[in-house]
Amino acid sequence: MSAELDKMMYSFVMEDVLKGVTISVPPGYVAAVYDLGRGVLKKVYTPGLHLKIPFWQKAKLFNVQTLEYTIDDEFNPEMVRALGDRPIEATTRDGVDLSVEGTVLLRLDVHQIPVIWQTIGEDFTQKIIRPTIRSRFRLIASRFTYEEISATKRDMIEVELKNELERIFFPRGIFVENVLLGKVVQL
Repeated sequence: MSAELDKMMYSFVMEDVLKGVTISVPPGYVAAVYDLGRGVLKKVYTPGLHLKIPFWQKAKLFNVQTLEYTIDDEFNPEMVRALGDRPIEATTRDGVDLSVEGTVLLRLDVHQIPVIWQTIGEDFTQKIIRPTIRSRFRLIASRFTYEEISATKRDMIEVELKNELERIFFPRGIFVENVLLGKVVQL
């Protein structure tokens, strides 16, 4: 009985140690590693199987594929980490209150992942992305009339929004691939 218990305990310990030795990074992701002695390591682990020191290093996976940040009525604000938002309310240059829906396509810079993890953290959506997108949408909307936003200058507004978001996100390791305006409704 004691030998069986020893064998079982040994297998549990070995399984924990072996699982703690490797980092499995799937396609579309990279891993950053936190080392108890050196902090967040600068090296980024690409897809594949990698070794780490069990109990001493902790790996965190980050999605580096294109992320779709959708702004629409279907968004559930209860899901704090979800990529998206409710429609953004803004006031135009001619004083019209409106609600804007759309999509922002984002991607994390693979080489900046350790910096993102160390300076922003895992919840970068609620800390940086959501408040910045809301603020910049309102800023750009205030420069145009309702007619321009809803019909005549949508493409120009998308470019201005993209440039404004890039200016803020790029130094933080977030690429803005595109900004697409959706439904614009007068309130």
